[in-house]
Amino acid sequence: MRLNRTRRPLLPRLLLGLVALFVLIQLVPYGRAHSNPPVQATPEWSDPDTKALFTRACADCHSHATVWPWYSNVAPVSWLLQRHVTEGRSKFNIDVPGFGRDAHEAAEQVESGRMPDRSYLPLHPEARLSAAERTQLAGGLALTFGRDGDSGEDGEK
Repeated sequence: MRLNRTRRPLLPRLLLGLVALFVLIQLVPYGRAHSNPPVQATPEWSDPDTKALFTRACADCHSHATVWPWYSNVAPVSWLLQRHVTEGRSKFNIDVPGFGRDAHEAAEQVESGRMPDRSYLPLHPEARLSAAERTQLAGGLALTFGRDGDSGEDGEK
């Protein structure tokens, strides 16, 4: 005798699988070790407006003053944020001596519109810079850090 089994629809099984996958990826330990190491150096800003614009649009990834929102603890977003901060700090970090290997490129990145990173902007609308603010920040960064990397160590206090 054969039992007539009804097949469950695909959509509920797929949704259950996605929920299970989401729960499982929360167990991956990467992306939740949020730290803001101590400040080792402080740039001598060319003017207060440059510092304010930098803090608003750049500091989360390019300083030790990262603000870690609640969603920075939820994978896979936590993985993306951790990667962005780690990469940003390694290239240009205002809180370390020498400010990083790409400090001289900061003004060019801002001026060209490559920074702040487009993936950062949807959840951080305050980081959106108008054309005038981008020009002002780029000029201030060039004065603070130099365009040719010649002010790296001199900018410390």
